[in-house]
Amino acid sequence: MTYTQMVALGSSFAAGPGITPVANRSALRSERNYAHLVAAHLGARLIDATVSGATTSTILDTSQRMLGTTFAPQILSVHPDTDLVTVTAAGNDLGYLPSMISTATAHHLERHRLTEALGRRMREKKPLQPVTPQQLAAATNGLERIVDAVRQRATTARVVLVDYFPVVSQATVTNARTPLSAADIEHFQGVARDLSTAFADASARTGADLVAASSLPHDHGLGSADPWVYGLHLRTLMCPFHPTADGMRAVADRILEVLAT
Repeated sequence: MTYTQMVALGSSFAAGPGITPVANRSALRSERNYAHLVAAHLGARLIDATVSGATTSTILDTSQRMLGTTFAPQILSVHPDTDLVTVTAAGNDLGYLPSMISTATAHHLERHRLTEALGRRMREKKPLQPVTPQQLAAATNGLERIVDAVRQRATTARVVLVDYFPVVSQATVTNARTPLSAADIEHFQGVARDLSTAFADASARTGADLVAASSLPHDHGLGSADPWVYGLHLRTLMCPFHPTADGMRAVADRILEVLAT
């Protein structure tokens, strides 16, 4: 099938913060995220509406303020002639990457005498909590509502839900670039599993295609021989725990495989 009008919806795991060249600085959006790579391969016109920090709500019905810019709900980028839509969202609904960054930063600060107390206060102020059934249901519902909203605006569009490939795994160990405890790592593995469940359930209930990046072969999490995510780099522009260019390429390749079926 030929696709000519593509729209990308999602948060930072789709936008690609830290990957150059930059497409939109306020959105922390890269010109080499998976949507751009897929569109270039297909020869399709792309509207990339992804914004770092987005939730299912800011995709559907709430404006988002990011780095001095107000972004309208992303769903408005979908038009009747849109024939392909990709969606990566719900991670921020569960506080996945924000809490990982906050926890790692707190541990980093605790390692230094002058900032130890600050880091401890950061952790104590926002202790990690497991995802509740209500939160998981709300995230799943948010993904389903996005699929439904896309179909209302573009009745013939193919909708592809793209979940999150692992950030931490069994290979992840505590070090300067991953200042997370063993308990932290286990917690975030659990949140990642919850996210994968939300995507799988939303796909099953709506009939949208699912690209399970969480199930890509081989380990590319932090601590692996070939990580697809950045570690903690507080003095650089790299966005910690987000995809590298190689990670985005791997996801784009998997999307193209699914589109070919």
